[in-house]
Amino acid sequence: QVQLVESGGGLVQPGGSLRLSCAASGSIRRFDVMGWYRQAPGKERELVAQIFSGGRTDYSDSVKGRFTISRGNALNTVNLQMNSLKPEDTAVYYCNGQLTFVTSTSFWGQGTQVTVSS
Repeated sequence: QVQLVESGGGLVQPGGSLRLSCAASGSIRRFDVMGWYRQAPGKERELVAQIFSGGRTDYSDSVKGRFTISRGNALNTVNLQMNSLKPEDTAVYYCNGQLTFVTSTSFWGQGTQVTVSS
């Protein structure tokens, strides 16, 4: 059974920083894509950032220049460095891993709360 676990969420003041981490267990194959999604109260879940097997990254316009996604040292780990946080970044952040060979399968973490407030 593949499991993804997020960590690093919490309460931070506007302009502050947080670093989210995600670690997968129970997987043999490397995820082709790993990413971070978030869901704010009353809104749909949206893509924040993702990183592909070749290293290419993709960011939501709302976080470009502030967030950085990177692979961890261990297999199927991923980090999200969040700087210059704004109140509108407040959401539950979810880690995602995808296997895209022939078919497509997604795996999700339980989520970690990020609250940006003064």
